[in-house]
Amino acid sequence: MDNIAIIPARGGSKRLPGKNIKDFLGKPIIAYSVEAALQSGLFEEVMVSTDDDRIAETAVKYGAVVPFRRSTKNSDDFATTSDVLLEVLDQYTGIGKSFIRACCIYATAPFVTAKKIQESYKVLVEKRFDSVFAVLKFNYPIQRALQFDNEQISMVEPAFLNSRSQDLPVRYHDSGQFYWFNTAAFKLKKKIFTDNSGAIILPDLEAQDIDDLNDWQLAEQKYQLLYKNKEQPETHF
Repeated sequence: MDNIAIIPARGGSKRLPGKNIKDFLGKPIIAYSVEAALQSGLFEEVMVSTDDDRIAETAVKYGAVVPFRRSTKNSDDFATTSDVLLEVLDQYTGIGKSFIRACCIYATAPFVTAKKIQESYKVLVEKRFDSVFAVLKFNYPIQRALQFDNEQISMVEPAFLNSRSQDLPVRYHDSGQFYWFNTAAFKLKKKIFTDNSGAIILPDLEAQDIDDLNDWQLAEQKYQLLYKNKEQPETHF
């Protein structure tokens, strides 16, 4: 298939200790990412890049492989996602394996589904993009953003002071779930988001950035609401 799924999951989360394997509605949160990748049927390998034994054991339990351990250099607070991905691809090159396309799926992305992975893959291939990822629409026009200067508040962009919300163009932001990319373009440009990137648009209910306990609880509430009257994604144990 020439595709690999890479799930970065280091063990050093400080705001939410054990975040990548913390229980999310009945199973470790990383399991959702692993299962979605496996169920998509698009990957020759679904691997987890980690420096942590417990994360590695959990990943393998749910069907992923952990053929290498992440280096100390790329396990600190300063390593970027691109650093981790380049390391993984280099490690595979070292054992004689290469991939045409890769999908980086974050370990704390329980809203990722096989269908989204398949849909974005189709866009990547058909449109010949360097990368494709999932985005969300800003709920309120960012052109009318405000800022504090000491205790005074002002418009970031005063030109839009009298603009009606409905007259302003829609803007989007990264959902922080997954990134498909062509490995040749990524190795050349050393970044995922290039001048030849595409995206799929997600509904607000199908994403939640998880940085602290409040985010975690909100994500669980969203997930329960999303699947209250729907069949949940298939689960493998």
